[in-house]
Amino acid sequence: MTEPAAAAPSAPIPAPAPGGGRIALVDLARGVALLAMFVFHFAYDLSNFGLIETDIAFEPGWRLFARCIAGSFLAIVGVSLVLATRRGLNRAAFLKRLAMVVAAAAAVTIGTFFAMRENFIFFGILHHVAVASVLALPFLRLPTLLVALAAALAFALPAFVDLPLFDQPWAVWLGFSHAPIQTADFVPVFPWFGCVLAGIALARLALPRLDGTAAAGWRPRSGPARIICWGGRHSLLVYLLHQPLFIGLIMLATQVVAPLSPDERAFRAECQRSCAGPSLSGPACREICACTVDGLKRENLWQKALADTLSSEESARMTRLAQACLRGP
Repeated sequence: MTEPAAAAPSAPIPAPAPGGGRIALVDLARGVALLAMFVFHFAYDLSNFGLIETDIAFEPGWRLFARCIAGSFLAIVGVSLVLATRRGLNRAAFLKRLAMVVAAAAAVTIGTFFAMRENFIFFGILHHVAVASVLALPFLRLPTLLVALAAALAFALPAFVDLPLFDQPWAVWLGFSHAPIQTADFVPVFPWFGCVLAGIALARLALPRLDGTAAAGWRPRSGPARIICWGGRHSLLVYLLHQPLFIGLIMLATQVVAPLSPDERAFRAECQRSCAGPSLSGPACREICACTVDGLKRENLWQKALADTLSSEESARMTRLAQACLRGP
């Protein structure tokens, strides 16, 4: 999978509000992004374990969702950098937070190398945040217009840089490689650094207008808002813990619900592609194909259907099963 997992750590350093406290709205925004990340990763895990038919890693809508989540987290990194340096850079705090992110990124690489060596994460969202936090420092002193132009350049560069040198394994993390990359989470420097720079420009424009307003002093009152803001303040910890928790829960669920085999997932996917049309919606096709598979298993035709060794009579029976399922929805 070359899709960026829709997760990210907290900003490199804490973000003080103009009056010396945190701006809770930033924590809220990061917490909401965490909730979106939970949705994506839980769906991805269900797909990976064969508990749902949709291949989350390659379904266009889910891929777009993942990009939006990753982009929002990286933009918040830029916003938080501006907030944290409004009175100057606290080097000790910055280096401490950077070390935490680097250590977490290393833990992800090591853990995925042993758990899923074929798709281990060598430059994911945590790695990007660590590198981007350092690269962004000079831009904190530049005029907002130059930062915005640099963001646009960062987004555009991969479309214009085409050198074989960047296809080498040591250089793929820059984002200019055109070679196939097999990894569970890949967030290269370009174009994603553009999101961090865009966050810096956005904060530069918005913060002067936010000072002294009710929004700057907003604090969560309800239980759900407090939980979301807490997650936003501790998002690095939440990021590291949520996937082991999800995977553990799903492994328990597989003891009750049998996961789909790769063959069945492929059969259903092909069935849905054949079924799709102006008269049938995606959910209807999924129901029809699931019904057809159940019928084939019930009639002891499933293995022959997979092997494509059905006789003409058996093929007719399969057609009748599919037609019966079509009438059902």
